[in-house]
Amino acid sequence: MSLRRFLTTTFLLVAVAGAHAQFGFGAATKVDLKLEAQAARPGDTVMAALHLSMPEGYHTYWRNPGTGLPTEIEWTLPAGVTAGEIQWPTPEKYEDTVSGGYVYHGDAYLLIPLNVGKEAPHGEIELKGAVSWLECKESCIPGSGDVSAELTIGPERVASVDAPAFSDWKGRLPENRSDLTITAVWDSGPEGEERAFVIQWQTAEPPTAPDFYPFAAEDFEVQPATETTTAAGMTILRKTIKKYTGDWPRDLRGVLVADAKKPNETAAYEVTIPFGEAASPVPTEAAPTASVPDAPEEALSLPKVLFFAFLGGLILNVMPCVLPVIALKILGFVNQSKEEPGRVKVLGLVYTLGVLASFLLMALLIIGVQQAGRVASWGMQFSNTYFLVGLTVLVTLVALNLFGVFEVTLGGGAMNAAGGLASKEGNAGAFFNGVLTTTLATPCTAPFLAPALGFAFTQPPAIIALVFLTVGAGLAFPYLLLSWKPEWLKYLPKPGPWMERFKVAMGFPMLATAMALFWLTLGHFGEIGALWFGLFLVTVALCAWIFGEFVQRGRSHRTAALVLLVLILFGSYGFTMEGQLNWRVARTRTAAGAGVETSTDPDKIPWQPWSVAAVAAAREAGQPVFVDFTANWCATCKFNKANFIETPEVRAKLREVNAVALVGDNTLSPPEIAEELRRYGRAGVPLNLVYPADASAPAIVLPTLLSKSIVLDALDQAAGAGGAGDRAAR
Repeated sequence: MSLRRFLTTTFLLVAVAGAHAQFGFGAATKVDLKLEAQAARPGDTVMAALHLSMPEGYHTYWRNPGTGLPTEIEWTLPAGVTAGEIQWPTPEKYEDTVSGGYVYHGDAYLLIPLNVGKEAPHGEIELKGAVSWLECKESCIPGSGDVSAELTIGPERVASVDAPAFSDWKGRLPENRSDLTITAVWDSGPEGEERAFVIQWQTAEPPTAPDFYPFAAEDFEVQPATETTTAAGMTILRKTIKKYTGDWPRDLRGVLVADAKKPNETAAYEVTIPFGEAASPVPTEAAPTASVPDAPEEALSLPKVLFFAFLGGLILNVMPCVLPVIALKILGFVNQSKEEPGRVKVLGLVYTLGVLASFLLMALLIIGVQQAGRVASWGMQFSNTYFLVGLTVLVTLVALNLFGVFEVTLGGGAMNAAGGLASKEGNAGAFFNGVLTTTLATPCTAPFLAPALGFAFTQPPAIIALVFLTVGAGLAFPYLLLSWKPEWLKYLPKPGPWMERFKVAMGFPMLATAMALFWLTLGHFGEIGALWFGLFLVTVALCAWIFGEFVQRGRSHRTAALVLLVLILFGSYGFTMEGQLNWRVARTRTAAGAGVETSTDPDKIPWQPWSVAAVAAAREAGQPVFVDFTANWCATCKFNKANFIETPEVRAKLREVNAVALVGDNTLSPPEIAEELRRYGRAGVPLNLVYPADASAPAIVLPTLLSKSIVLDALDQAAGAGGAGDRAAR
């Protein structure tokens, strides 16, 4: 068993065991054993089937389950009867952040041949088996059950009432084909333990939505993401292999499907694909790229990466994401100026520890995602509903605390402690400031940070952790330096009554941060859902006021006020978040361009949704392509677009060179964009690409921070025949 599959299986078993223990969940899927014949002769082969009946919304897993577990049966058979392997109908490819894989929905017949021995005596026999499966909906639950069926051994074979269903499901089994014109070709050299390849499939008619579903292997795993193009009668599927041990594979086994969107109707072929030489150049979007880099273009060594990581973390301090927390930190330094130098040093170290702990936690999250076979990206936590809701509530409480709605006391409860830690000058406050600074910094990408993180995301776990800790060290360095140079604090204003006014004033940028986070929930909940969440935030603010006014500062009826607060808070949560919003139900991850609004306004760029197919179609038509990978939570993306992309000069240039403008929305971290970022050496957005009109020329990768001249020059180059090499050489 591979390390990844071992970790995934262990995690699933622990998680579902915990769910059983805590909630007593039972499996919803029903299973029974069906036979194609009710009577058979000695020497016959009788097809049996595990009939899985899944309620709406549930799925079980194929032989290669991805992040799930396959259905299994342990037989108890009479003497003379033996069972073959399960024959698996063509599955669906299901992509989800928790339980992606190859699955079945509704009803599924897993076919199993039973061989009746030639010496089997006549009479009735009972066939028994113990079945286990994993079913998933919003969460995953293991199921198990005993199945049985009776078969009569006699002089004649008699079909059962279920025989027509067997005929249907046999038609859904992949055909064994050895005459297909198909080969696999490496598309690039190894990048760490990953390597891209393409499957070339020669067909008379191009298939509708082709894909390749690999069988499980011990030494490597074929990643589920697939890019598809066609050229000269050849269908080309680009995928990635992640290797665990041994050499790179010499061939691949799996199922080739003609239309992945219609699993019950598609033609499917069980194939063994050898790796060979490419018959012709492969027109994929993975061509080498000409870069306009953030940093020098030569290959990055680890020392250089660590230098870029430290410098990028340092620059994060002046990015707009963390300005509200920086203001609080300045206020903290003013407070500390009257304390002993030793105490100031301790608080600086504790703040640094908070930053480093947060970056280490992010690194562990990235490593966990990658070990689970997913593509990780910088800022991906903002696509998580739990993270976004929790952070919005927390920052709202911080703002209310700064306004003085409630105060921090040593005996305070969870709400005031969480809300006020950011303005509390103690070890807890310093540590929390470090955590909050890190959390609010992740929507931003600074110069030098992009190549460092892009390098880290392709490295082993130890290097990922080292690079992330170095970024954290850069982010914390100015405050650590000031803490260890307390004599510099004399240049700050003296403590006085102005500090209380400044603290209240800082509540407004913190409130603006809360509003920005609330706006991001529109992508998760929609307008109506965001309204219910907004009402819940109002209730949280009301409870904070009741707590401060009647519990902390009140002189009587404190217990009654606290009871009222709890009733209001939990009542509001139950009605708005659970009843109306149902916020914990996983939302379907939108496609890369699902949220893009096209415009006919001549003063706006006519954006279209990004996809690999859209890029290929535009280039086939001889048009340059400008791609903007962005996200609602990315402040750097917004700055670039407002100042250097959505401008009269760039709009005019796009029209002049007849370029197509595509936007890829990474707000909810679609896997296809995460894969595209990885291909171009980026850990997160922004990423801007310019594809030349010449389809054989590589894409031009623009730097993290743009300028109008960079964008205009790239578009000029893309429209010309000279190609990307001239620009890259500058």
